[in-house]
Amino acid sequence: MSVRLVLVCLGALVAAPVAAHASDSDSTSDRVNYATRSDGQALIRELADEGLDIARIREVLASAERQPAILEAIARPAERVLTWGDYRQIFIRDTRIEQGIEFWTEHRDLLAKAEAEYGVPAEIIVAILGVETSYGRNKGNWRVVDALATLGFDYPPRAAFFRRELAHLFRLEQEAGIDASTVRGSYAGAMGMPQFISSSYRAYAVDFDGDGKIDLIDNVADVVGSVANYFSAHRWRTGEPVAARARLADNADTSLFGTEYRLRDLTLDKAAAAGITPVSCADAERYCFDLPGSTRVAALGLEGHPGDEYWLTGHNFYVITRYNHSHLYAMAVFQLSQILAERMHAAP
Repeated sequence: MSVRLVLVCLGALVAAPVAAHASDSDSTSDRVNYATRSDGQALIRELADEGLDIARIREVLASAERQPAILEAIARPAERVLTWGDYRQIFIRDTRIEQGIEFWTEHRDLLAKAEAEYGVPAEIIVAILGVETSYGRNKGNWRVVDALATLGFDYPPRAAFFRRELAHLFRLEQEAGIDASTVRGSYAGAMGMPQFISSSYRAYAVDFDGDGKIDLIDNVADVVGSVANYFSAHRWRTGEPVAARARLADNADTSLFGTEYRLRDLTLDKAAAAGITPVSCADAERYCFDLPGSTRVAALGLEGHPGDEYWLTGHNFYVITRYNHSHLYAMAVFQLSQILAERMHAAP
């Protein structure tokens, strides 16, 4: 999810749910020896020059299996083929909400500690884990080395990126004690409860419980602290709202709405002049904000169920997209976080 998840990284993580959980023993896998290919040998030499165990790298790389299903899955990520209405139904559902409440309740003190230390709201951390892996229930069942080798050597559009991630996996084995030959994750090579790719694991994962090791596979403390650290490193603004529903005047210029979430030159004052204003929190408890007119925003239009939705999104919405570069993903995380927070704060 980058040494900055710069990534485009986790951009494919929620796609193709069935393929993402296929087994590495899938009958459609192709046996190749990546360790003997010229590009594989170049990777081995690069890591050997860094002092890594060349025999170990060659052994693991030779064991990697080409997975055609991964190549099929990455060509059709959900963010590209689904409308917001369809995408929302995957993640904003009663089961995931109830599981989120259970997770938050069980780890309340841990989440409070992360929020205090990093300034990232508990609901955002919980929502990320809910969208990524249903709070650890669905971490992916591909061998990460298979995924990264398949994409790094046989997926030309992003081969360089995934080869770098494969190299980071071998470095991570040495640094964090992860077994590069057995660790499993998504079809895009992301690992653990928060689905960090190798470079993000190395750059942002933290030992939040102070036990001397960093474990994003099974250690909830490290998972919570690492997600919070990731958002903090990408400049989450504590206390600033994420997004608000937009109100449209009769003469509103709806041409301003699109799928761009980066903050350009549109401010709330300019939006108001075009007949577009955010829902005020004086009128609604959820999906609202009251910010100065000089605040830069993006105007986001979504195809929902039923009908189109219009949103004004801010800096923290953009920060969510640093985890996964999709406006649909960020909106799912945001809405799930709001529902979870509302339910938790209403609890006795």
